[in-house]
Amino acid sequence: MRTAADAAGVTAELAAVPAHERVALVDPRFVGHVHTLRLALTDPRFPAATVRGALSVQAEARTALVRAVTAAATTARPAGNGGGTPTAAPVQALGSAESLEREAAPTAVPATVPDRAGEAQPPVGSAPGPGGDTRDGHTGTPGVAAASSADAALRAPDAAHAPGEYAGSRSRTRPSGAATALGAADSPTTAGAAGRATRTDAAGTAAPDRAADTGVRAGGAAHTADSSATRSPSESSAEVAAMHVAADAHSRVDDLAAALDAEGVPVHRPELGVLVAAVPADAAARAAARDAVAAVDDERVRLRSAVKSRDGFFTTFCISPYSRYIARWCARRGLTPNQVTTASLLTALIAAACAATGTRPGFVSAGVLLIASFVLDCTDGQLARYSLQYSTLGAWLDATFDRAKEYAYYAGLALGAARADGDDVWALALGAMVLQTCRHVVDFAFNEANHDATGNTSPTAALSGRLDSVGWTVWVRRMIVLPIGERWAMIAVLTALTTPRITFYALLIGCALAACYTTAGRVLRSLTRRAERTDRAARALAELADSGPLAELVAKAARRGASSYLAPLAAALGTAAVLAGTAAAGFGSWVPVGCAVLYAVLSGVAVAAPLQGPLDWLVPPLFRAAEYGTILILAACSEVNGALPAAFGLVAAVAYHHYDTVYRIRGGTGAPPHRLVRAIGGHEGRTVVVTAAAALLHQNQGFTIALTALAAVLALAVLIESIRFWVSSGAPAVHDESGEPA
Repeated sequence: MRTAADAAGVTAELAAVPAHERVALVDPRFVGHVHTLRLALTDPRFPAATVRGALSVQAEARTALVRAVTAAATTARPAGNGGGTPTAAPVQALGSAESLEREAAPTAVPATVPDRAGEAQPPVGSAPGPGGDTRDGHTGTPGVAAASSADAALRAPDAAHAPGEYAGSRSRTRPSGAATALGAADSPTTAGAAGRATRTDAAGTAAPDRAADTGVRAGGAAHTADSSATRSPSESSAEVAAMHVAADAHSRVDDLAAALDAEGVPVHRPELGVLVAAVPADAAARAAARDAVAAVDDERVRLRSAVKSRDGFFTTFCISPYSRYIARWCARRGLTPNQVTTASLLTALIAAACAATGTRPGFVSAGVLLIASFVLDCTDGQLARYSLQYSTLGAWLDATFDRAKEYAYYAGLALGAARADGDDVWALALGAMVLQTCRHVVDFAFNEANHDATGNTSPTAALSGRLDSVGWTVWVRRMIVLPIGERWAMIAVLTALTTPRITFYALLIGCALAACYTTAGRVLRSLTRRAERTDRAARALAELADSGPLAELVAKAARRGASSYLAPLAAALGTAAVLAGTAAAGFGSWVPVGCAVLYAVLSGVAVAAPLQGPLDWLVPPLFRAAEYGTILILAACSEVNGALPAAFGLVAAVAYHHYDTVYRIRGGTGAPPHRLVRAIGGHEGRTVVVTAAAALLHQNQGFTIALTALAAVLALAVLIESIRFWVSSGAPAVHDESGEPA
């Protein structure tokens, strides 16, 4: 811990911290829960974040922070008149209060910077010593403290945790007056920062808290204490007590946060709910704040906020009540969300292997393991939210592993059916994958089209809002859409009790009904909504369309003005033409090739103008249905050995590319490079190639070999680019915080 005499010293200490590290400022009078500091100081998804009396800044906002500190110096009184200047410190670790004061003592500079009240204030980051409270003038050395990356230490002197339900928890904080370790680890605080974060166990011993390569997980409550959840009486009384903490002091940390806002730096302010963050002005206010802190067990709030605020019925009532405790168990043992995600994937792959045996014990084991995989799938997100461990690699893993697990399980069921009684259900497995992927594209495209639409009103949306006010309708509507929890539970039970064919029939019927329900509702909303869609939305839809060279040539030749319904109409006509023509002509005919060329022309017409019409969000899912459906029909009609498994692999490779595109757009970085989209042909180019391969190579195993080779080439191309992007420093550290069930 270092000290600085004035704002210039703080600026110098900030400059001494490596540019890639996060820095934090904390008012020494801060009183509140440790989890409020976790929320403000350790979440890597925001350039800056703050709560009352605490501020953290990522590398991209460091320059603005230095300017704000320098500007604040011009309004401060001369040194010696009292006041306080915040501490600059890399957010990495905490030790005990006494040890931190010993570290700071050799470098303390006996100088003060005036505060608004003109009272001498101690260094931010100093903790009360055994002799009393530094804020009340009893003990403490005034000054400005700062820390280097080598001896990084951040103090939260009055972050307290009252005795409560989790008294034995190793993640509990120590009593008021003792500095306490942040429960998040080093990875959330800095990307590759030197040093390792620590946490304290029940005895107060610091222990490494590994968090390398931690993942972003979907969940609307990732950084909030879900204030809408049921609260205990003590938490409700804490809110009342907190209202009486009115004598808050002026804090220069809050001034700096306001200055960053004024400079255009987005400063995240986490929703605290019943958690406390205060800067009391006097002893009475401090006592009231401590009472409010003592009334709430922040570990309980932390556990509750680890669960998504919006999820499916099965997940909410059958998984989350205990998976959150598994997440805490993992956090205490230093496990990262990525490790849990990988364990979930391995469990699902083992389940698929059990299903592939084709025996009843294998099917039963597969069902049990699939549920276990889903429990771990919920746990990884809850662990990420519990410990605020987010990373780019985790975003990529979480965005793709769910689909990999589900589709691998479909393949295992198809293999098991063939082994059990020679039943060929590959067409059903491929149909389930196509339907599920198209459902997701409908969700993605609709959300992107209306993400930032203006004048976003609709009678249908208003009716939906009124239905949400009736509790039971919320759960019924969430179950109707067959989210991942309900879907996997159904698959697991049917696998254990019935046959793969029955499982796929039920899955196809359920997903088809869900797709009709959600798509119809969104079409009604779009037709009755008067909204101006932005250029950003049009660009996102164009990227989701995945148009290749053929469609681009047609689009350039057929430039047109905006039209309300021409784009979805052209896409629908093209999709109907290629699917109907392929199904009617059969395998080995050249008719599907002509239909594919017509489809390419109509797809170019569809994207010849910006996709800003009310139903233009239907264009990407129509393209997905055309491409995937054509491959499915040709493989099913070929009656060539191995054609359907090869088609399954090809659709899986293309679907991965489309999911990768979705999550890049959600992260704000745009679609994959256009050179990659052109190299793999675009949706219309691949459709033409597959139909041509069916016409040319319909003899023997030629079509199967062609599909297998195309799948291998596409998978290699998209995986190399995807891995390069998601492990790079430029990848987004967030993907899906909507809380919508997948």
